[in-house]
Amino acid sequence: MTPRRFLVSLAAVGVLALSGCERVAPHHYNGIDLTGAAYARQLTLPDFDGKPRTLADFKGKVIAIYFGYTQCPDACPTTLVELAAVAKSLGPDAARLQVVFITVDPARDTAALLKNYVTNFNPTFLALRGDEQQTKATASEFKIFYEKVPGKTDGAYTIDHISGVYLLDTQGHVRLFEKQNMDPALVTADVKALLADTP
Repeated sequence: MTPRRFLVSLAAVGVLALSGCERVAPHHYNGIDLTGAAYARQLTLPDFDGKPRTLADFKGKVIAIYFGYTQCPDACPTTLVELAAVAKSLGPDAARLQVVFITVDPARDTAALLKNYVTNFNPTFLALRGDEQQTKATASEFKIFYEKVPGKTDGAYTIDHISGVYLLDTQGHVRLFEKQNMDPALVTADVKALLADTP
């Protein structure tokens, strides 16, 4: 992670924490508690098979949402490995967790590439891909910063982006933000706590 990305992520995490302090949740969570936050409420993007997806599609499941891109050299694959470990740790309850990867690089991340990429980590993982305008709107809704960093050639750019995972409860409400380099065991505990809150 570049120093710039670290500073942006640190600042963003602070904003996220302040934005979600309207209510006190009944549980102690390991991630940053965003219960009651007035953002991350809408999601409308096609998946890698072209099917339109919204948060309502995953009702009854805890949703783990991560913004990234397939050519990310470090944070993205590491986070997906950690989320795969979380799913494995859940055992039968893994069926009640939906990991959603949202690309911030739709120009290079084709639907076919995304499908191959995320299902390589876990066959149940889903990827969403919008056009540039949809991507910006979705990132804004979730308060995700991303910025293209030019490389030596037009196609060799990288993307600085906030790296962390949103956890939404079984009703589709944003509840937690798990920071980069999370301990899968702690995230698993948070997922279990949110599942236990299911009405």
